Amino acid sequence: MKKPVVAVAIGKEHYPRMFSQQAWDTLESFAEVIHHPAQEPAEKDELIHLLKDADAVITSWGVAQLDAEVLEAAPKLKAMAHMGSSVKRFVSDAFWERGLHLTSAGIALAQTVAETSVGMMLVGMKRIWPLGQHVRDGGWRDSPVWERWISRELFRKRVGIIGASNVGRHVIKLLEPYETTVLLYDPYVSEKEAAELGVVKMELDELLMEADVVSLHAPSTPATYRMLSAERLALMKDNALIVNTARGTLIDEQALIKELRKDRFFAFLDVTDPEPPAPDSPLRTLPNVVVTPHIAGCIENCNQLGELAVEEMRRFFAGEPAVYQITKEILERIA
Repeated sequence: MKKPVVAVAIGKEHYPRMFSQQAWDTLESFAEVIHHPAQEPAEKDELIHLLKDADAVITSWGVAQLDAEVLEAAPKLKAMAHMGSSVKRFVSDAFWERGLHLTSAGIALAQTVAETSVGMMLVGMKRIWPLGQHVRDGGWRDSPVWERWISRELFRKRVGIIGASNVGRHVIKLLEPYETTVLLYDPYVSEKEAAELGVVKMELDELLMEADVVSLHAPSTPATYRMLSAERLALMKDNALIVNTARGTLIDEQALIKELRKDRFFAFLDVTDPEPPAPDSPLRTLPNVVVTPHIAGCIENCNQLGELAVEEMRRFFAGEPAVYQITKEILERIA
């Protein structure tokens, strides 16, 4: 039986980061693999050439969109496995009209984002950043800075999760050893499902008033745009911590800056709006905020994404259910 042809479009420069030898061995066991020959991800004209005989394609960040022109040049194409989270930029109306099978490795990426989120909670609650700077400047525990940035623990605190996404759900799991009370805001989660997750379902305003830590894991949609407005940020408790590893558009950034200037709470932001922050943005200089350059997901080793993409390809050609299939309806809700 002839093997299906699977094209890898991510560029050879990214192979070590994205694919383990296990992934390559598995892929080559059931498919004929064709490679985009350049070092960087395939641009549109390169994708048109690459996919002319392909039954499926593996993509990741930087690959051109599968628009109508690309798909017209790929008459055999049946499936796409994306090594990343959001697939919105990579598909088109023509993609859905063709009825192509689409999967995302977002659930694998979600684990690394969740781990970073919890790490930020621990470091943020301890106020490690400002206190470390204080020691570097010659200080210690007997100073106004120590009293200003009280070092606290995550243990048995109330943690507010905004969005029961793949990341949000993994954060909930990772918080179990800390015996936290998890408060959840997600309009798509029922009371029954919240109980199964072991969380307390709340409205957003109530969550903001009660949480010691607020962690954002919602998608960027018109409904979530600046959902943390000036009015809602003002509801947060003094000495609280806000962590954003989702999207910068979820927070009204100017309102956040005003609140941070009051020294009421601390923020860890892996995403901003715009990204990166302007060179003169107060987010770069305020002592009670740490901005990291969008590093919450895997950076140096994303092999788990490649392994999942290969497994999705294997399942598709074996006629088995996908691990994480994306439909048009799902995509409209999550991104």
